Amino acid sequence: MSEDAVRLEGIDKSFGSARVLSGISLAFARGEVHALIGENGAGKSSLGKIVGGYYSFDTGSLSVFGKPVGHWSPRAALQSGIAMIHQELQLVPELTVAQNVFLGIEANRGGVLSGSEQARFRALDERCGFGLSASTVVADLRIAERQKVEIMRAIARDARVIIMDEPTSSLTADEADKLHRVIRWLRDDGRTVIYVTHFLEHVLETADRVTIMRDGRIVRTGEIAGETKQSLIEAMLGEPADVAFPPLPAPPALSAPKLLEVAHLSSASGLEDVSLEVRAGEIVGLIGLVGSGRSELARAIFGADPSRGTVRIAGEAYEDRSPRQSVRRGIGFVPEDRRKQGLDLVQAVRPNMSLPHLPLVSRLGILRTREERRRTAEMIQHFNIMPGHIDGDVAYYSGGNQQKVLLSKWVYGAPKVVILDEPSRGVDIGARRRIHDFVIELAKGGAAVLLISSELEEVISLSHRGYLMRDGRILGEADCRNLTVEDALFRLFNVDRAADAAALGVA
Repeated sequence: MSEDAVRLEGIDKSFGSARVLSGISLAFARGEVHALIGENGAGKSSLGKIVGGYYSFDTGSLSVFGKPVGHWSPRAALQSGIAMIHQELQLVPELTVAQNVFLGIEANRGGVLSGSEQARFRALDERCGFGLSASTVVADLRIAERQKVEIMRAIARDARVIIMDEPTSSLTADEADKLHRVIRWLRDDGRTVIYVTHFLEHVLETADRVTIMRDGRIVRTGEIAGETKQSLIEAMLGEPADVAFPPLPAPPALSAPKLLEVAHLSSASGLEDVSLEVRAGEIVGLIGLVGSGRSELARAIFGADPSRGTVRIAGEAYEDRSPRQSVRRGIGFVPEDRRKQGLDLVQAVRPNMSLPHLPLVSRLGILRTREERRRTAEMIQHFNIMPGHIDGDVAYYSGGNQQKVLLSKWVYGAPKVVILDEPSRGVDIGARRRIHDFVIELAKGGAAVLLISSELEEVISLSHRGYLMRDGRILGEADCRNLTVEDALFRLFNVDRAADAAALGVA
């Protein structure tokens, strides 16, 4: 570990007038897991993309294994032994898993493909332990499985430095543990892992060193030993921080109107006879693991996927369900994939917020630009979206600020029912706190909130009631005020705790 794998000296980077990195001097040693943490917009992903060759730098120098680099690009970085796994996945949906993993490095004889990818893939999959099928088309995979394909691509290229930008954002706890075992194996094999993440517990468990960034600058770099979640958060924010969930408002009375009622809903996507209800001012969580059918249920209610069964909004039957009709009926839906399903990345902030609500900002088919700008400015201020430009280019915003734009899009129209699918995925602790406050605000304002999160602690702590889901079915209902994560897991896996205790001879 005496030799640096990557060294940066005095790196500055700007996009137009916006400075994203200032005076970055940092070394990544061989054979270490080095975490980069900070709030959204702190510059950690931009720094990772400079090392990976995706961004050029304005001033400063970059050395890789002791050699200064000149022209730098993703191809040059890969040739130098550096691979990057992006938060927004870079896969070809029409190709199989194996074809994506070995794309560009296929085995061949005289330029003719030899067709040996299956055996190579099996050996690689045994090393990673992901259990993926080589012949599955990537378009048919969930986000979690696609993330694993990206990880395998980097390992297949035998990269000596691997930059991982939010690699666990779409993985379950068990899958994240498997990934961390792979990361430790890479480190023990003498490779360097630059680990960009918002999951501080993962940093504490896996990293050897950590660099904390704020406003495009380095706050400090040091050994992970001695750090705590609280110390990391305070360094990120520059102030003491409360890591607890906000208090829930009192649950609504049984006489409160039922704004969302679902009865016997089934779909080709795997839902089977699902029934639930959410009252005005109530937050109801869908508690389940990846693949349990939570997102499919959200999409069916919103009309994004066809379904059979009954849905009622504020007591009225909702039959011909579609996204357009859902907006008209006062339903807001924040999907799990903000870039592909939630935002139009070729549009600015203002049209992203107003597009579903044009009747609110137009008259006789003519857009009232002044009203649109006023509402957008209010949303930017309310959510503290940075940068605070109503016509900002949302494609270049940090993940947390993109998520705030997406949330603003649905508050804009004051919905009666709000469906939130992974609202805090891939955001920093500061944005996460604001999103949690937003969930509470919705309930206090009288909306019915249906909340989905793969983090069981989050969905339980932010919900009055919860429905436990598995295999597209509702297993049961729970009062979240008296539910623990451990209890939820036992119920989800259908484990009889008393029987287990008796079998072990435990009273």
